[in-house]
Amino acid sequence: MRDDLTRDWFGDGEDPARYDPVRSARAGLKAQLPKRFYTTVSAELRDGQHVLLLDGKPARTKLRNLLATGAPAAAALLVEEWSAQGERIDPATMPVTRILHAAIDHVVNARQEVIDDILNYAGTDVVCYRAADPDRLVELQQQHWDPVLAHIAAAYGARFVLSEGIRYVEQTPEAIAALRQPVTALAPSPAALAALHVLTTLAGSALIALSVADGYLSADAGFDAGEVDADFEVSVWGSDDEAVARRAARLGDFRAAARLLAALAAG
Repeated sequence: MRDDLTRDWFGDGEDPARYDPVRSARAGLKAQLPKRFYTTVSAELRDGQHVLLLDGKPARTKLRNLLATGAPAAAALLVEEWSAQGERIDPATMPVTRILHAAIDHVVNARQEVIDDILNYAGTDVVCYRAADPDRLVELQQQHWDPVLAHIAAAYGARFVLSEGIRYVEQTPEAIAALRQPVTALAPSPAALAALHVLTTLAGSALIALSVADGYLSADAGFDAGEVDADFEVSVWGSDDEAVARRAARLGDFRAAARLLAALAAG
């Protein structure tokens, strides 16, 4: 078994942090998935980190860092994903592993950039842009988004301005500053910061992401909140197989990010 297990897993040139399972499937890459090259999966505490072991050997990232986490509950998620692989290793079924790859190889050296990007989402947060009509969409947005705004106001003292339609509305510096503290608090853990970033980008909303991270929203409720507009369009115009596959992939990644955040918080 090679030291750089990522090359066996993704293939040369594929960056785990940017892996798109739907794109790969559409390109026919599913048939080229690498064979499972290990039998046993475990995690072992080494120098304060729980390292993923495949047949007793440390797994490494694309940049040859150890695939490891400081939280035993998060390590258990890694073991679960790698143990669940069949004859072929399918990255689409390993979202926690992909998030940790991104954290270990990229976020660790770009924490401030990730924090700033999350806060940029707050500046144009999806929950602040409301439809004027039809009535059903207005009701759905209120149902899913008003509780998020109320939670953020209660938890952080941050009050956000709403806009009707797509007209840009500038949020107050005080509102953005109020969110900087809970986001920055995750900076010591690149994995937690990466997971929050995944929630934010998938939902199009830092407010929804923080509500999930706080435990105010379940992963599924948070995902549904981020999909209100898209799901309404589907209810009107219908969908297709590719759109269904993409939604399922996003939901899987969203759930994984929420599980990872909870595992990291549990220690």
